[in-house]
Amino acid sequence: QVQLVESGGGLAQAGGSLRLSCGVSRSTFSLNALGWYRQAPGHKRELAAIVGGGGFTKYEDSVKDRFTISRDSAENTVDLQMNSLKPEDTAVYYCHAVYNYRNFWGQGTQVPVSS
Repeated sequence: QVQLVESGGGLAQAGGSLRLSCGVSRSTFSLNALGWYRQAPGHKRELAAIVGGGGFTKYEDSVKDRFTISRDSAENTVDLQMNSLKPEDTAVYYCHAVYNYRNFWGQGTQVPVSS
């Protein structure tokens, strides 16, 4: 089992920044994948960013050059730095991990972005 606890969400203004953090109950080295998804109102959940072994990262096109995902293996956390926020970034953000090829999700944290 893997427990994921997000923090750092809240109201942001367009053009502003916010940092999300996710505490992971297992060593991040033991995970097959680690990342952040988001679900906007009326939309399906979509990948925002993932980080893999060796520092590999992948971003959804609309957040490239604005969001940065980082993993701290000593603290067992994965953070998402979000800059130049836009109203269309408004969503519930979920921390996600794959362990033994099973999916695990955090409870989600809301990020409303006002224009």
